[in-house]
Amino acid sequence: MVGRIVHCGLYPINTYHRHQKVRSVMPEFAKTYILTITCPDTFGIVAGVTSFLAAEGAFVTKLEQFGDPESKRFFMRVKFETGQTLRTEAEFTDKFTPIAGKFAMQWQLHDFHRKPKVLLTVSKFGHCLNDLLHRVASNNLRIEIPAVVSNHEDMRGIVEWYGIPYYYLPVTKDDKTAQETRLLDLIGEYQADLVGLARYMQVLSTDLCRELEGRCINIHHSFLPSFKGAKPYHQAHKRGVKLIGATAHYVTAELDEGPIIHQAVERVDHTMTAEDMVEIGRDIESVVFSRAIQMHCEHRVFRNAHKTVVFRR
Repeated sequence: MVGRIVHCGLYPINTYHRHQKVRSVMPEFAKTYILTITCPDTFGIVAGVTSFLAAEGAFVTKLEQFGDPESKRFFMRVKFETGQTLRTEAEFTDKFTPIAGKFAMQWQLHDFHRKPKVLLTVSKFGHCLNDLLHRVASNNLRIEIPAVVSNHEDMRGIVEWYGIPYYYLPVTKDDKTAQETRLLDLIGEYQADLVGLARYMQVLSTDLCRELEGRCINIHHSFLPSFKGAKPYHQAHKRGVKLIGATAHYVTAELDEGPIIHQAVERVDHTMTAEDMVEIGRDIESVVFSRAIQMHCEHRVFRNAHKTVVFRR
């Protein structure tokens, strides 16, 4: 059994007045948590968790579950409000540990109101970065961006305009290890929960990929492996592709082959130039990247071997 506290609604189907009545009995001091669980699929898991929460006076506002018939793994996300008990993470751990042990659960408890810290890296293409900065500033994405790291100076102006520290860490063949060490130092210094590669055009070392496994998300076009290297949209245009898209995935040591979190596509045709496709592709990349960041930070993404289970809103 593995348990970890991470410091980071669906109500009964009834009338509006019944809904208001149920909410009114909740204590004013109630806290909201997200409980995520992964374990071997077996009988009684949902009943065990919900019975425990009910016995402790917690109010479940949303519950999502999935049992994978192939991997035989069970995945669950529970959003709940505490009652007069389970007021602290330590109290929850003490009381929930026997339930978790019974089902061999790997579980985490997340403070719903804490905004995860996402450190971003970028090179010269700023579309994904600009999109995230705007979403956060507009309160459309509940994360905190404590810093931005780049191997170029191009994005400094827009980042500092938002009042966010910008770190220029150039990379050469001779200092790549030192540069990645400094990047790790910044991740630790800012206590970042996640690293977002917002079109960061550097291949991370195997050691860094392993260090950041499960907490680093990359975005790229969806032409791989067909069109590799420079100007993939121009390559695709020459081949007359009819669909273009983007993929967001967790970073692993296997280049661009980590577990996929989110994807999207858009149809194109013969009337479009390569530059038109580049523009459409950048729009898709921005949306896919921001949604993948949001899904991860809302604790909706579960690793399932080489795939992911993603609970949608």
